[in-house]
Amino acid sequence: MSALSSDFLRILTERGFIHQCTDTEALDARLNEGLLTAYIGFDCTASSLHVGSLLPIMMLRWLQKTGHKPIVLMGGGTTKVGDPSGKDESRQLLTAEKIGENMAGIKRVFEKYLSFGDARGDAMMVNNADWLDALNYIDFLRDYGPHFTINRMMTFDSVKLRLEREQPLTFLEFNYMILQAYDFAELGQRHNCVLQMGGSDQWGNIINGVELGRRVNNQQLFGLTAPLLTTASGAKMGKSAAGAIWLNDDMLGNFDFWQYWRNTEDADVGRFLRLFTELPMDEITRLETLQGAELNEAKKILANEVTALARGKGAAEAAAETARKTFEQGVLADDLPSIDVPLAELEEGIAAFALMTRAGLTQSNGEARRLIKGGGARLNDQAIKNETQDVTHADLGDGVLKLSAGKKRHALVRGV
Repeated sequence: MSALSSDFLRILTERGFIHQCTDTEALDARLNEGLLTAYIGFDCTASSLHVGSLLPIMMLRWLQKTGHKPIVLMGGGTTKVGDPSGKDESRQLLTAEKIGENMAGIKRVFEKYLSFGDARGDAMMVNNADWLDALNYIDFLRDYGPHFTINRMMTFDSVKLRLEREQPLTFLEFNYMILQAYDFAELGQRHNCVLQMGGSDQWGNIINGVELGRRVNNQQLFGLTAPLLTTASGAKMGKSAAGAIWLNDDMLGNFDFWQYWRNTEDADVGRFLRLFTELPMDEITRLETLQGAELNEAKKILANEVTALARGKGAAEAAAETARKTFEQGVLADDLPSIDVPLAELEEGIAAFALMTRAGLTQSNGEARRLIKGGGARLNDQAIKNETQDVTHADLGDGVLKLSAGKKRHALVRGV
């Protein structure tokens, strides 16, 4: 393949975003012809996206920064069906009201990454319920059903893996790939959108849309996927011991968000700097070669850059200062994650393992017990000696005590 000449594909390639593309040379040429419109779909299954969605969000951001038009497709319609891709079991069906609430929360994420408006290159946000809710099902099946064969649909991973694991795949979910393909064809007609992007688990769905657009609209469409990310140790992106790493600050505090990136594994620092920040490549190359304590400075830069994009520069600076006070000065910073506990409970005494879980430092009492056994749990910077130790009002200093899980995760407990 000849060298890429479009800024968008060149940047995505050198930063590690690209896994598959339907026709790289033709897409490269099309990008050079002028403004190109592309979309990524996001179903509304929660009131925030988590960091597992950051990679596609950054793809849309780079698309706009290189002079093209991003469409954020909200899955107000497809969320009613549920995408079986990568799922072992059916998703819980949500009410229309809950989907609407989730959509409102998700919209807040994109305001930080994209510029919306009415100008030619401004981002758009559309809802596929606008056309899916109005479908006449019989007519839809007659018009579009003949373009999909059961034989072909059975070869896609989203179907094949579920059946191999002997997990039920409902007929409702089986329709999902047809609806996603229809979304692409519809956006092609409505907005001259010619590129769909997504994670590599969406490849089959995207290919269906490319083929449908060619067959029913005689339109050349393109598909581009990014790799599904795991950390160097194999963990799935977007999860921590305390739960999902949400992008919205009402779902996860700024300090916890910053700290997630500060705790990046050494082997992931360079890769995450490429994918989740806009630092120049020569600066990233310098940072990823650092060793030992110096590499911790690179992790702080990663945390600052990602948090500034997702939460704002002020939030990043405040979180970094909280970390500095907590870890370098050993003081209690007011904006550490905190919970309130009635003084009456503390007078009776609360099992340390239970309080660790209550504070969000562990996901279960069993995990907290194991942490205490391993010497990794601390109360006011002193090791919790055994599983049966209680936390009482005597542990409060100025009405506050500090719990720690390992060296990097802390929470305040306030007696009220």
